[in-house]
Amino acid sequence: MKKLLVTTIATGLLLVGCNSTKTSDKLASQSPIATSIDLSKVVDDKAPVTINPGRFTAQTVTYRLPRVVQGTYSVSDFGKYIDDFKAVDYKGNALPATKVDTNTWTIANATQLDYITYNVNDTFDQEVTGGIGGEAPFSPAGTNIEPTNYVLNLHGFIGYFDSLKDNQYSLDVTAPADFKRTSALQETGKKVSQDGKFATSSYFAPRYFDITDNPMFYGDLDVEEFQVGDIKIVLSVYSPNKVHTAASIKAVMEKMMQAQKAYLGDVNSTPRYDIYLYLSEGKPDSPKGFGALEHHTSTVVVLEENSPFEALAESMIDVVSHEFFHIVTPLSVHSEDVHYFDYNQPTFSKHLWMYEGVTEYFATLFQVDQDLIDSEEFYGDILGKIQTSANMDDSMSFTTMSENVLDQPYAPQYYNVYMKGALIGMCVDILMREESNGNRGILSLMKELSNKYGKNKPFEDDKLIEELTAMTYPSVGEFLNTHVVGGTPIDYAVFFEKVGLSLDKGRVKTNYIQNDGALIFTPNRETMTIPFGEAVKDNSFWAENGVLPGDVIKTVDGKELNMGTAQAIITSMYMWQPGTDINVVLDRGGKEIVIKTKTTQSYTTGTKLIENPNATAAQKATRKAWLKG
Repeated sequence: MKKLLVTTIATGLLLVGCNSTKTSDKLASQSPIATSIDLSKVVDDKAPVTINPGRFTAQTVTYRLPRVVQGTYSVSDFGKYIDDFKAVDYKGNALPATKVDTNTWTIANATQLDYITYNVNDTFDQEVTGGIGGEAPFSPAGTNIEPTNYVLNLHGFIGYFDSLKDNQYSLDVTAPADFKRTSALQETGKKVSQDGKFATSSYFAPRYFDITDNPMFYGDLDVEEFQVGDIKIVLSVYSPNKVHTAASIKAVMEKMMQAQKAYLGDVNSTPRYDIYLYLSEGKPDSPKGFGALEHHTSTVVVLEENSPFEALAESMIDVVSHEFFHIVTPLSVHSEDVHYFDYNQPTFSKHLWMYEGVTEYFATLFQVDQDLIDSEEFYGDILGKIQTSANMDDSMSFTTMSENVLDQPYAPQYYNVYMKGALIGMCVDILMREESNGNRGILSLMKELSNKYGKNKPFEDDKLIEELTAMTYPSVGEFLNTHVVGGTPIDYAVFFEKVGLSLDKGRVKTNYIQNDGALIFTPNRETMTIPFGEAVKDNSFWAENGVLPGDVIKTVDGKELNMGTAQAIITSMYMWQPGTDINVVLDRGGKEIVIKTKTTQSYTTGTKLIENPNATAAQKATRKAWLKG
């Protein structure tokens, strides 16, 4: 999973932040559990679902929708979105069904159960209120039911019987015949209604995991395909106002993914990879959790439709490169917690530094390795992660945080997996380059782990660091035990010195909401306003346009900025690129100030990484191996 940085800024910094339950469920036969979603009968954004499990031998069975889904590290409670749950016997009569908790139903007289039926609300239009009775799922893990678009993250529609998660599933999806449909699940058949208005596509899933791991897009889609080595990439885009096209995005994705494949080399891959891009209109009922969620052979991405193409392209490179690298970890290298995932009461691995952190590091490093960016931009990205990480708890054990990521005080620190987690990967990479005279790095280590384990064999969570130490060098084990298991903050200057770099002060590029990683706003909770702080004087763009500390932002491009709209609007400001037309209205002591102009590159005084002219030959060689493999 990858959440865009600004989501955390807006909701956190700005506003300041497997043991399955065993039951007696048992089927008389092992025929696939037959499921169906009927998009031709949607009423009030609710889609009917039918589950036919076959004949049970137990008197009572338990059916659940996922509380947590893989790749997310928060509670989603998909049971909140289920209405009109009914259990029906073979004579068409209702059977007793009791809702035990948010996501769980028990059904009595289950030997007589013919099928279950219920309606599913979508999650996208619940985000404005935080979901039905609480927090909504992260948008790329959510669902959408609209006349022109259906985001079918199947874990939001199809549930499971406790002891039958390894049973096969069949799935029929009925929708208007003229809908485009893309699916990571292979279509096994298709039937068109007699009047030609509707078509039912049939799919097969070997087990429940494959239901949750294979999202679908239906509706008014723009679809493009291209080849990356032996992988077919299918890009499906829903842009409600046709602002962006799959063809324009394809060019960006193809260049990036060709570079990723070249960087990964012989890492085992999939024959097909789907990218589903939903572009949010920014309306009250539009999704607001921008980022992506990975699956074995696909990723679901949610971004803003009104973004300039350059900003959209940059975001797509950021999030899709991260998700595609997940084919290495945790999809090919993972612990028992991931392999035997419990959707109701999950346990979590200690090693989010590897799953999310190393993945994010690869997504940053490959760009300089493959000449998509230069070394100066790469150094800036690394420094940005250090600066953001400094705003988190730098003395918290990363393994403890990972293992307890749903709980306080660890949950608010989750975003650090993309920052400090990536920096941990960088430090291990530099140590391995130094120890091996440049011949080994963290990518080669992950390839070795992938060859040893692979997607069907999990490692033992408690033994991973011991195993990594044996596979690498004592210095790697010492680093991981001190800075990942232990809470000792990392002195990054020590690692930069190994590659002939040093930290210095100077003029650096920045964006329109931060200076060198620090926000330029000082939100006022008493007045519920968002004024600029003293830091605005050091942001060249705002300073050159006459903005002063204390100026309160009233509107941005016609949209009122307040605590409720901050996340969406600050996100859009973060994504501004030089040359963007903007219209910002400020309140300066009761006087209205209008800034209507094109953005220019903004600069500030900050820390930057420079290549030490006095670096030794060994340091230069290690740096070359680090940046260019």
